[in-house]
Amino acid sequence: MKKSRRPSPPVDRSLAPWRTAAVAACLGALLSLVAFAPAAWLAHGVAMGTQGRVVLAEPEGSVWSGSAQLLLTGGQGSADAASLPGRVDWKLRPAWNGARMALNLPCCSAEAVRLAMRPGWSQSLLEVSPASINLPAPWLSGLGAPWNTLDPQGQLTLNSQALQVQWAAGRTRLEGQLTLDLLAMSSRLSTLSPLGDYRLTVAGGDVPSLALQTLKGALQLSGSGQVVGSRIRFTGEAAASPEQQDALSNVLNIIGRRQGAKSLISLG
Repeated sequence: MKKSRRPSPPVDRSLAPWRTAAVAACLGALLSLVAFAPAAWLAHGVAMGTQGRVVLAEPEGSVWSGSAQLLLTGGQGSADAASLPGRVDWKLRPAWNGARMALNLPCCSAEAVRLAMRPGWSQSLLEVSPASINLPAPWLSGLGAPWNTLDPQGQLTLNSQALQVQWAAGRTRLEGQLTLDLLAMSSRLSTLSPLGDYRLTVAGGDVPSLALQTLKGALQLSGSGQVVGSRIRFTGEAAASPEQQDALSNVLNIIGRRQGAKSLISLG
């Protein structure tokens, strides 16, 4: 004896167009959200990634094309902040393997700094084009102590060579080299001006290294260190040429812990 089949419930085909329209509307809203994502979203990401030490203030435009004031700060909760002259602007474009950005700093570089971002499931990569950027030394005061006390004056020249940042398995790896030249430096704590010229070099590797040297000047600075995760470990010393010890006494007291004629520097 055959079992009778229950008839299938009728399909209300009048709902199909509405469902299609709803899906299309949601997809359109999502694409619009991505296309017109505000610049504030990028500013929030930069602040989070740098623990509040680099800030894109007063952002305008979108994630894809916008501008802001570039600030250095002492981190979250700090009252110290210093901005570059004028505004910086950027253009972000998708690429087949990630995204590319052109960052323009009219105050400090004749050419845009170009970045290539390649996100992935197991590894992400950021490449920075070779660049040379001239920055005002007072910008460092935004980082807080001891820079805000020293009130540095002079010129900073930042050069990058084959710079890459890799993120894989929860670890960050730096490749290439960054060189920061601090030229004709002076401080309100000393009547002697300039104090000297200095070079800080960051070399990539499994554990990136730091090296500080004096190019010339009465204030002699030297030291070395490492970048371990998000922490900087650095040890060095500062000393004055014999004929300028009195003029540089206040600077030596602020830079580090005095030990006789020298000042010992320790970070991390």
